[in-house]
Amino acid sequence: QVQLVESGGGLVQAGGSLRLSCAASGRTFSAYFMGWFRRAPGKEREFVAAIRWSDDSTYYADSVKGRFTISRDNAKNTVSLQMNSLKSEDTAVYYCAAAQRWTTQVMSAIRYNYWGQGTQVTVSS
Repeated sequence: QVQLVESGGGLVQAGGSLRLSCAASGRTFSAYFMGWFRRAPGKEREFVAAIRWSDDSTYYADSVKGRFTISRDNAKNTVSLQMNSLKSEDTAVYYCAAAQRWTTQVMSAIRYNYWGQGTQVTVSS
């Protein structure tokens, strides 16, 4: 069984920064991709960023490109999301996810088979 635990959410003013972390645990954890998704109040869950475990290739939603950076620590089975220049529209619950099957659809939530509980990010304007 794989467990994903997010941390680092909170309240920040617009223009500020936050760093989210996701720790993966399990007897034989492995993943092709790990990603971050978010769900804002009254909206659908949306893709934020993903990283391919084998070579650190990264993928970003257009709305966060240039502001957010996803990275990983292979030794610690941890993936992080550095969020800079935060905007009020970034307010959401952020979820960490792991895809243990190869996919070309890294932005599709249905390709991820493990999910964390989520961490709240609130950006005040």
